[in-house]
Amino acid sequence: MNNRSTILTGAIFLMACGDASQSGQPPATELRSATETPVAQLVSDTLPAYVFSTDFLMGKFDPATHPDFVKADRQYTDGDTYFLHHLTYEAFKKMHAAAAADGITLTIISATRPFQRQKQIWEAKWTGARLVGGKDLSKSIPNPRQRALKILEYSSMPGTSRHHWGTDVDLNELENEYFTQGRGLKEYEWLVANAGRFGFCQVYSEKGTDRPDGYNLEKWHWSYLPMARKLTEFARHELKNEDISGFLGAETAAQIDVVNKYVLGINPVCR
Repeated sequence: MNNRSTILTGAIFLMACGDASQSGQPPATELRSATETPVAQLVSDTLPAYVFSTDFLMGKFDPATHPDFVKADRQYTDGDTYFLHHLTYEAFKKMHAAAAADGITLTIISATRPFQRQKQIWEAKWTGARLVGGKDLSKSIPNPRQRALKILEYSSMPGTSRHHWGTDVDLNELENEYFTQGRGLKEYEWLVANAGRFGFCQVYSEKGTDRPDGYNLEKWHWSYLPMARKLTEFARHELKNEDISGFLGAETAAQIDVVNKYVLGINPVCR
């Protein structure tokens, strides 16, 4: 497994971060600068060193065969097969039970996606095989950079998705409108009030002054911070735009600055 860092021979330290279990939403944590936070400090005694590698970060492994990933039971999903890192899965099951006790159903509709799966999604949109907003982007947006930016409204470039990590889940629906009324509104309000108690945070909040860059609002996308927060900081230090390659349109990654604007362009509360 590729790993540019020196953490395997370095000392093991805990990364300073907020305790998501103490409030409804995890507290915002002021991240240290690269000069203040050696990569070795990102390794927690609860996370194995393999997590802190660029291959893992970019989803270049098979979650179906990885020893630390588990398949979600059907009672938690929409019926499809999904894998999560076991730490995320255990936390999700606790959150699911608490939600059920309050009359709320949480259903996983997407979880871990390795590099190859994200490549399929991206290239289908890039080539027009999969329409975006009813349009074939290869024809409606011939400019590569502009086409990439359109896809990046909701879909990640392969190698840059949080769904690679086994820490992130999409819940119930993939439309923001669903969560604005009726049952969907109750589900979203429950998550906002309670997900933080189980370590989960909505990483793609409304864009604005606090989050000017990144994907559009996704009320369905929740990230398990005790693991994802460390991986986000690892990406800040180790992932480079030039690493993003191996798929159609990859040349636009550096033009867009996809690492800083998208991988790191998350809800500041979730950092």
